[in-house]
Amino acid sequence: MATFELYRRSTIGMCLTETLDQMVSGGTLSPEIAIQVLIQFDKSMTDALENDVKSKVSIKGHLHTYRFCDNVWTFILQNAQIKSEEGQETVESIKIVACDSKLLTQ
Repeated sequence: MATFELYRRSTIGMCLTETLDQMVSGGTLSPEIAIQVLIQFDKSMTDALENDVKSKVSIKGHLHTYRFCDNVWTFILQNAQIKSEEGQETVESIKIVACDSKLLTQ
């Protein structure tokens, strides 16, 4: 199964990467094992989002920036309202990165 490395830029992915970097720098972990952990993280995030997450959200806001590059859409919304079954939240800015899941099977 191919995966995207998009989730490494999420908060949890950046924390994992930072922790792995510290462990490699401290000699606790080899660089090869750290890379294997990141690859497994990519696979696990893809699997969890595909199979376990059933929630839906609606997002409305002012489109500040959009880009399509290498089959990946990036949207930056300002003053966005995020609505879900649990409630509603308004945020100053949100970045949405979307890619075609069909590319994972190629």
